[in-house]
Amino acid sequence: MRKVTFPRMGTSYIAFKMLVEDLGHEAVTPPPPTKQTLTYGTKYSPEFACIPFKVLMGTYIEAIEQGADTIVSSGGVGPCRAGYYGEMHHRILKDAGYDTDMIIFEPPLKSLGDFLKKVKIIKGKSSWLTLIDAVRRAWHKLIALDDLEIMVSKTRPYEINKGDTTRRFQESFEMLNEAWTLKEIKEARQEALNNIKKVETVPRPSNPIKVGMIGEIYVVLEPFINADVEKILGELGVEVYRSIYLTNWTRDNTVIDGEKDVKKLARPYLDQLIGGHGQSSIGDTIKYAKEGYHGVVHLAPFTCIPEIVAKSILPTVSHDYQIPVITLFLDEQTGKAGIKTRLEAFVDLIKKKQLNEVS
Repeated sequence: MRKVTFPRMGTSYIAFKMLVEDLGHEAVTPPPPTKQTLTYGTKYSPEFACIPFKVLMGTYIEAIEQGADTIVSSGGVGPCRAGYYGEMHHRILKDAGYDTDMIIFEPPLKSLGDFLKKVKIIKGKSSWLTLIDAVRRAWHKLIALDDLEIMVSKTRPYEINKGDTTRRFQESFEMLNEAWTLKEIKEARQEALNNIKKVETVPRPSNPIKVGMIGEIYVVLEPFINADVEKILGELGVEVYRSIYLTNWTRDNTVIDGEKDVKKLARPYLDQLIGGHGQSSIGDTIKYAKEGYHGVVHLAPFTCIPEIVAKSILPTVSHDYQIPVITLFLDEQTGKAGIKTRLEAFVDLIKKKQLNEVS
């Protein structure tokens, strides 16, 4: 029996924990990222590496020290360095004296044979039927988590008692965490959503401030890295809609090429794949503008080449489509207070723009 750990990215870890245990392994749940995690990661990572690389490095070390002997992670496609990070992590860990197995899943659209080979390894002695059932239930749990986070983002801006949405979100999260069978997961999802509906709110305005959140997947999904951008904006009265949720990203990058429409929108400004989410950041900004959003928050790891390229193009897109865009580069030096100040100014800008449009 393997002792398996995996990246911690937002709330998704509870679904992966369930999947690992269903396949007969011991799940070593990665602890929440902290400053200590980042200290570990920074110590062993190259200076030029982006913050997702460093946080993952620190997370892996903490999980190994808790007994993990196998790390399951993902690869990537295109010129983004993230496609090499799994192998780099493995080599650095080995050089540091951490002897672990590393199973890196490349997108099946890239190499189905390699993907199935890795599936057989992690499947172990479990039957294919067990695997299918486990994946199915994990997928439904991920969908429920995404649905919960979407509802939270729509509720927090209008809560009467500050912090009520966050408190009920934690309660709802635990409901989903405890659900195991498919029936339990579906029931827990409904109960969790109903719990969020109990938050006392003021009436939703006829023209609510809606902001799209785009960028590199890890900094978009992990609140520790992005300094709780969604929560900050929500408490400022803004509805936040992410371009990336784990379910839509998984579906669009493993089963089908589901980002064709977004890439088509980006093509007049960036007509080729540059790796990561660079092209999607351009296309999603245009999509949000066409859908009447009031602004876009672009999150990017410092030194991330695809997002640096996107950032250089976004001012033109912002001008052409008359949508405010703010880019936040994130690294181990980023402070929450500075992020909050910039977001407050950004929201003020949006409100003034709304007033000018009305008058």
